[in-house]
Amino acid sequence: MVVGAAAAVVCYCSHSHSPFLLTRFRAVNVNANANGRDTQSESNWTRLQKLAQLDEELRRGDDKAALSLVRDLQGRGLHCFGAARQVPQRLYTLEDLKLNGIDTSSFLAPLDQTLASIDRTLQIALAFAAVSARFAFHLSQLQLLFIALALLFVWTLDQISFNGGVRNLLLDTIGHTFSHKYHNRVIQHEAGHFIIAYLLGVLPKSYTITSLETLTREGSLNVQAGTAFVDFEFLEEINSGKVSAKMLNRFSCIALAGVATEYLLYGYSEGGLGDIAKLDGLLKSLGFTQKKADSQVRWAVLNTILILRRHEKARLQLAVAMSDGKSVGSCIDVIESNIDFEDI
Repeated sequence: MVVGAAAAVVCYCSHSHSPFLLTRFRAVNVNANANGRDTQSESNWTRLQKLAQLDEELRRGDDKAALSLVRDLQGRGLHCFGAARQVPQRLYTLEDLKLNGIDTSSFLAPLDQTLASIDRTLQIALAFAAVSARFAFHLSQLQLLFIALALLFVWTLDQISFNGGVRNLLLDTIGHTFSHKYHNRVIQHEAGHFIIAYLLGVLPKSYTITSLETLTREGSLNVQAGTAFVDFEFLEEINSGKVSAKMLNRFSCIALAGVATEYLLYGYSEGGLGDIAKLDGLLKSLGFTQKKADSQVRWAVLNTILILRRHEKARLQLAVAMSDGKSVGSCIDVIESNIDFEDI
């Protein structure tokens, strides 16, 4: 899920300073001294130093200072930020996408089968527990009715007060605990948002992997997982009523990056329905006709898929870093270390 303004971008969480990044910083610093601080070592030293500073700015919530740091390093340590090679923007048909091995029907209408299965299992288990409790504790039908009404009241309260947040928190926690595929899928989904944003020139500022993490760090109950971005420039354009094509293109690709990543890995997508809905809402708010919106989405799908295919190694390594809870600066270092600038 993506977090941000009126675009398809949704989430929260701020990661603390990463010991990994500081260790890399010290190691590169020593190596630079031992080798006369050659150009490459100097570049790496500067990058790690600045990325450590970036984490501090993000921790303090100074988005403008954080973005300024990254832009100052473009071409001088950070070669990948905003440097992605993109396809020309024109009217693409579904046939054009199929020629590139893309079947949009497999991921533009995602349905989370894993959580649905867990939900059904819980309902069956609850019914079985009720029957077992009746015989074990000799409960009368009236007592069972009171228990059922109490559970119905709790469920209704959750739906009305928290929009199903408690239920979703329970399902997500069970999913991450007992389903390796679900846990990995969510991580890969968020890694897709992160790397596409970075390569297109939008700075990620935080991410979460579980609903429980989002709740404990941000106090947000009804968010499964997500990546947030430094998007004040986008917000300024939204507020002015004029969104540039460049900015819209960036956030269209970021919104679809999660479902596109799942599609590349599994052949279909389960998560990201909220991302697609937010992108659709943004395009409608900008007055796009259905034909124009379809054209924007098809271009974004093709562009995003091709970038993800080209930098699969970096995305996989990024997913490992995010799974370990690395800081944003450390995650950026992973991207820069796993992409050859000539492949951008």
